[in-house]
Amino acid sequence: MAIYTRIRGFGRYLPAKVMTNADFEKMVETSDEWIRTRTGIQERHFTEEGETASTMAIEAARRVIERCGVEKEKIDAIIVATVTADMHYPSTAALVERGLGIVRHIPAFDIGAACAGFVFGLTVADALIKTGMYQTILLIGTENLSKFTDMQDRNTCVLFGDGAGAVLLEMSDEPGILASHLGTDASFSHLIELPAGGSRMPASHETVEKRLHYTRMEGQEVYKQAVKEMSEAALAAVKIAGLSIEDIRWFIPHQANTRIIETVGKRLNVPIERVFQNIAHVGNTSAASIPIALAEMEEQGLLERGQYIALTALGSGLTYGSIVFRY
Repeated sequence: MAIYTRIRGFGRYLPAKVMTNADFEKMVETSDEWIRTRTGIQERHFTEEGETASTMAIEAARRVIERCGVEKEKIDAIIVATVTADMHYPSTAALVERGLGIVRHIPAFDIGAACAGFVFGLTVADALIKTGMYQTILLIGTENLSKFTDMQDRNTCVLFGDGAGAVLLEMSDEPGILASHLGTDASFSHLIELPAGGSRMPASHETVEKRLHYTRMEGQEVYKQAVKEMSEAALAAVKIAGLSIEDIRWFIPHQANTRIIETVGKRLNVPIERVFQNIAHVGNTSAASIPIALAEMEEQGLLERGQYIALTALGSGLTYGSIVFRY
């Protein structure tokens, strides 16, 4: 009997604190019109004191577990996609396991593929289930980007938001995840980076004074590469799945920028009404963006069993990838 991976359900968490474009007008030289025109973002959520990547992940996990009616002790593994972990170690996944009160000694580990992290994580989880090693896996994308964003940089501070999205995956005898296409073009690894804080440039007075612990990005070049790689990855995954673009009910791109999302849709020749967007009220939440979108779509009743859905993303590295699944 063939083994497949089925997506059981979704959960999401967004911090209560909302930062509008008007708030940023008071902080840097920008305007609501400038932000909306260039990014499509109107507001985003920021963590407050006591909230971290792991606490958001735990809350999103609790919601998907409750929504699916699954006992937490049935979970065989936890995978967390994040680049804004609470600390270098232990892993965020380990903190999630502890926070959920799971007493079984299950594997829990992180994946650091930036904005493509959820797609990479879904591919890994699918492979683990299809080998027969695990039957139920909790996959979470969580990012606390506001803690790593330079609030004096008008070009980046308006882009990012915080949040977490979780999915519960289980072994099935019916097709679920159908195809995956992943890649990394390391020749562009310099385009999005957080220079200091690692072993190359440990924290020091100098790194702090030079503001090297914040995200740096070459926006125009990232835009070009995102459109190219996200489009090509989606086409590749659809082909591997043995489907056509017309078969896909929903395309869910990483919510990076409205112009990127819409241009990718045009390249794929997908009507805009089949391309989901929620960036206006969440901003760019990196590895959390796709699972947050999926959870929102489920809440709105947009997802129906049997639909074919394609996910596509690009992140620092430059990592990119696409997944096609039957919901």
